[in-house]
Amino acid sequence: MGKHATHIVWDWNGTLFHDIDAVIGATNSAFAEIGLEPITLETYRELYCVPVPRFYERLMGRLPTDAEWLVMDEAFHRHYSTHRLGCELAEGVDLLLEGWQSAGRSQSILSMYGHDDLIPIVRGFGIESRFVRVDGRTGPSGGTKSAHMVRHLAAMEHVEPERTVVIGDAVDDAVAAQDAGARAVLYTGGSHSRGSLETAGVPVVDTLAEAVELAGVLVV
Repeated sequence: MGKHATHIVWDWNGTLFHDIDAVIGATNSAFAEIGLEPITLETYRELYCVPVPRFYERLMGRLPTDAEWLVMDEAFHRHYSTHRLGCELAEGVDLLLEGWQSAGRSQSILSMYGHDDLIPIVRGFGIESRFVRVDGRTGPSGGTKSAHMVRHLAAMEHVEPERTVVIGDAVDDAVAAQDAGARAVLYTGGSHSRGSLETAGVPVVDTLAEAVELAGVLVV
């Protein structure tokens, strides 16, 4: 791995891991427990944001109380753990990861999914060796990615933020990249609509192959 080669930081949920159907299923199962009406994929993609309590504010017309948020968060993760079992990697991921690594360039994962839950899933898909580092969230859920991104990049030797491209499915990925001094490409296959993603002011693509192609030329 050359010191000046482009590095990719991949998001996991909604990006490498095609789990949007599981997310919608878990969201609606959790909503049913607290008396909220189910939502469609289109509504989710238009309204979703982080910190996640703000997403619930858009649905409820007010911020949930701390007690309500704890109930919502626990219910979502409980249902997600079941719904995600039928999910697979996004189309073409194996070849994209292999190709980037074979070209002598590095890549890592930074996810806001809990670290102890993330690692066995990545290992289960047989792709852990493609990455120089895999980090999931530590600490409470529902927050933003920026501080995690700064720590993630700082933990990797020979990875320079200014030569890093973050590939994710959420506006928060672009914000985290900017806050860490990196670039970003956003992918429409996950949590946000194209219109929502375009507000971030970074390239937006419909396939991960396009994202990798852009990553190869954004940093020169």
